[in-house]
Amino acid sequence: MTYAASVAALAKYRKEHGLRPSREDAEAAVRVLLEWSGDDPEREGLMDTPARVVRSYEEFFEGYNIDPAELLARTFEETDDYDDLIVLRNMRLESHCEHHVVPIIGKVHIAYLPASRVVGISKLARVVEVYAKRLQIQETLTSQIADTIQKVLQPRGVAVVIEAAHMCMTTRGIKKPGVSMLTRKLLGEFQTDAELRRDFLSTIPMTNGGMG
Repeated sequence: MTYAASVAALAKYRKEHGLRPSREDAEAAVRVLLEWSGDDPEREGLMDTPARVVRSYEEFFEGYNIDPAELLARTFEETDDYDDLIVLRNMRLESHCEHHVVPIIGKVHIAYLPASRVVGISKLARVVEVYAKRLQIQETLTSQIADTIQKVLQPRGVAVVIEAAHMCMTTRGIKKPGVSMLTRKLLGEFQTDAELRRDFLSTIPMTNGGMG
């Protein structure tokens, strides 16, 4: 059996039994990649790289260990009947695409129309962070954020806009720096009320890749 076949068989076994690779397994995989790239994982400058990469992955992808819906569980009803737009603009986004595992960097804008409850604004930022620290595409990330806010808070409407630059496009492949991708998800009254939609979109100036 080839090395690749052995790795595939082990991965299948883990999946069937609900197991995750150990830290040692992860570090060994990094060593293989370093060796495959043509370098020597045993040289001084790379000896600690596998451990560093694994620690960085724990940080990059910690969103898998957090339930974003729980972050929105605590809400407040004492709003003095406030029922207009609540908008969070220019939240920095740092994520990784699921196709090449390279950075997606940009900004997120969120708005919602409260029905009877509001939530602490830091919780909305945390929801963005949790989903961003998982592997996905920008379209999925946009929907996940909007759908979770709508499901938990049950407001009259939710709007999420993401503008981001994808390093898989700007630093490799077609190599087109300066290009950004814009996605949005509109729910509730943001779908049906054109004036409300324009009002929200006018509050979020676009930048080059959301990085300004």
